[in-house]
Amino acid sequence: MKNQLKVIALCAPLLLASCGAKKAMVKDTNTKETASISKATEQTQSLAYVQKVYDQKVYAQNIVADMNFQATIGEKSVSVPGTVRMRRDKVIRLQLFIPLIGSEIGRLEFTPDYVLVIDRLHKQYIKGDYNQLDFLRDNGLNFYSLQALFWNQLLLPGVERVGESDLQKFQVNLDGAGEKVPISLKNGNISFVWNTTRSNARIGDAEVTYTSASRGNSQLKWQYADFKPLGSKAFPATQKFSFSTNVDGKARKATINIEMDELKTISDWEAESTVSGKYKQMDAKDVFGKLLNM
Repeated sequence: MKNQLKVIALCAPLLLASCGAKKAMVKDTNTKETASISKATEQTQSLAYVQKVYDQKVYAQNIVADMNFQATIGEKSVSVPGTVRMRRDKVIRLQLFIPLIGSEIGRLEFTPDYVLVIDRLHKQYIKGDYNQLDFLRDNGLNFYSLQALFWNQLLLPGVERVGESDLQKFQVNLDGAGEKVPISLKNGNISFVWNTTRSNARIGDAEVTYTSASRGNSQLKWQYADFKPLGSKAFPATQKFSFSTNVDGKARKATINIEMDELKTISDWEAESTVSGKYKQMDAKDVFGKLLNM
């Protein structure tokens, strides 16, 4: 009997240690499972929020509006009335008019293949692809990127249109308690941030930063305001975009502000502009400099 008690006494610590180990293993397993569930829930919530932002895009194929156009480069600035004409996947056109008179003095047009600037006062024009234009090239932008920015949508470099299967590529920070929810994307030397509003999932502004070993950082910032009804969705009638880059070692910044009036979806207009044979073609690099000199 005494021997049995000794054996039990010797085994008791081992049994207790074994139970403790089992409890620790169960606790560790539960912690890992909880962490895994928490991460999966976070990913689900993030994807659901990006989907909500994605669903804010307008359905219209055409957007047309009268506008007030303001452009500033350094100390130079211009402010004129004009018209915005956009047709999905075809063209983005800004027409500028002489105040009060109403005659067209200039036209800025983006298509999938080229950028066109027409200066009617001096009978000159600029036409070039996106690789010829410094501020677009330095920010890694093409027509479809600009279209997404003008149309207040998310974008993916090199992709014509973001689809639902692409939404998982975007990162979302839902941790903050405020209304601002940033969505981000990194693609090589280009980083994108869309600051959205939690309550309505609208994009309030977008930032594109391009990092170059030779030129440093080039940045494009696009701000949206004055959302107006367009079909069943809302579209930002006021858009302000500014870009900064280095040209020949000198910092350069330009800002454009567009304030649109009544938004329309009319389609009875031509998507392609024709340049008169009497106009002289100019260097494609200084697009906005040409606008200011009209």
